[in-house]
Amino acid sequence: MWLIFLRVHSMTLYHRAHRHLNSFQIDTYVTHSKTTLLMLNHLSIKNFAIASEIEIDLNAGMTVLTGETGAGKSILLGALGLALGDRADSGMVRHGEKKAEICASFDVKEIPSAQAWLEAHDLDSDEECILRRVITAEGRSKAFINGQPSPLSDIKALGEQMIDIHSQHEHQSLLVKEKHRNLLDDYAGHDALTKEVMAHFQAWQAKAKHFEMLINNREETEARLQVLNFQVDELDTLSLQEGEIEQLEQEQAKLGNAEALIQSAHEALGSISDDEHGAGALIQRAKNALSHLPSEDPTLSEALALFEEASIQVEEASNTLRSYVDDFEQDPTRLEFIEERLSTAYQLARKHRCQPETLNDVHRKLAEELNALSGGDQNLSSLEQEVGQLKDNFLERANALRDSRMKYAISLEEAVAEQLQMMSMQNVRFVTQIDQHEERNANIHGIDDIEFLISTNPGQPPRALGKIASGGELSRISLAIQVVLAQRSAVPSMIFDEVDVGIGGSTAEVVGRLLKELGKNGQVMCITHQAQVASQGEHHLRISKSIMDGTMHSSVDPLNDEERTEEVARMLGGIDITDQTKAHAREMLKLT
Repeated sequence: MWLIFLRVHSMTLYHRAHRHLNSFQIDTYVTHSKTTLLMLNHLSIKNFAIASEIEIDLNAGMTVLTGETGAGKSILLGALGLALGDRADSGMVRHGEKKAEICASFDVKEIPSAQAWLEAHDLDSDEECILRRVITAEGRSKAFINGQPSPLSDIKALGEQMIDIHSQHEHQSLLVKEKHRNLLDDYAGHDALTKEVMAHFQAWQAKAKHFEMLINNREETEARLQVLNFQVDELDTLSLQEGEIEQLEQEQAKLGNAEALIQSAHEALGSISDDEHGAGALIQRAKNALSHLPSEDPTLSEALALFEEASIQVEEASNTLRSYVDDFEQDPTRLEFIEERLSTAYQLARKHRCQPETLNDVHRKLAEELNALSGGDQNLSSLEQEVGQLKDNFLERANALRDSRMKYAISLEEAVAEQLQMMSMQNVRFVTQIDQHEERNANIHGIDDIEFLISTNPGQPPRALGKIASGGELSRISLAIQVVLAQRSAVPSMIFDEVDVGIGGSTAEVVGRLLKELGKNGQVMCITHQAQVASQGEHHLRISKSIMDGTMHSSVDPLNDEERTEEVARMLGGIDITDQTKAHAREMLKLT
């Protein structure tokens, strides 16, 4: 089931094409869908380009859209593209309006992948999906899925599961060799396998680059190992304990000032001794003076209490000083040891540019680095084995992809050849050439060099498309490939945008019949300038533009049988439509 937009430009003679087409059947091309289901059921366009308001209810089968050049047929494609996540700008908003709004409604009950995506994002809504896009005159853009604001990336991801767009310039991309691989993989349904190959290649290359870096830096690693061994040995020898620096510095200060400390302690003891000039004796004399007062005085009593406390404090200070002097041991040997140890610690701290207190942290880090590098050869050997395994994993999946490509290349050649024969290119031979890359040229796409070749004359070897195919031949080859892809596509809807540029003559009739056949299993929307294609449609919409109140407007109108005859006659006869032209148009419509 597909939705297909196709714009056709060339003209041809109907009866000649009809005689040519009677020689073959095309009713077996689409086999994977048995029922006709509507996918895109409504398109609403407001204030977009020259369209003020367009509402289109779409039918099953093949619908053709026709009109004069410049009438606004491209508006429908542009609007739908915006609903599917194309980039927007303020120039798309109708002049004088504040915003443009496009709304596309899809039936997704037959698209399990789309339903699963909507459910995973909590956007499911009764087997219907509504994509809405709003663009303001200032250039701001908002997108919605089932009424919920959504980023454009989500709309694009969802749209890819409902619609596959084929550009009008698709035939030009055939000249790009890289595109050939993509087309073959699309035909074969290699999406999952190509992702596997890409993931395995990236994993292999990342590990290989790391291994190569270690090999190239081996000399630097060995030099670093020597430095680390020396540095760790120094710190092992020092073997500082946590908090030891602070403890040593305090002990050094005490031992280094021993004589001054003892002398000061003796002087302090002499000042508070009990002799007549000591602090103790003076405090006792003051106490005695206040103890024999003729009457009590609160202030003096308070002073006496303070002297009592002072006497006690002086006695305690005296005991502390005596204990300090009696217990103090001068140890020059210990002082020398402490100073040497501190000097070593300070020197290492300067070398490692850190505070002495953080030397233990530096020690741990250097030891860890040394341990990691010490098993270098063993690590390199293990890493080399890992690189080899990752390479084998890649080659296994790449060869599986290659085998599948070889298989589907034959099928693609046969399918394209069948389409080319229908397009009056019986003598053209289409070949998919698959060469194997050398290992050094393997890449994320595998080990294959893929190119489409053709031979336009019997007996001539196939050559590159750009060297042998004319513009018209490229157009028909491109259309043949796209039709083949459409028949196998898992995406239920397709947009073909002017894919038959350069195609004319009896081929136009072939295109129309193919599209009509596809329309039996879905929706086909065909924008065309050719009567041969327009006559194949089951429904006919005419796009026109007119001036109202000094402003250009675009409209879309369904045509009845008589109006359709007039429109096909216009396409056949141009400005002057004769009775003979109308008769020809009726005959074309009758025979489809």
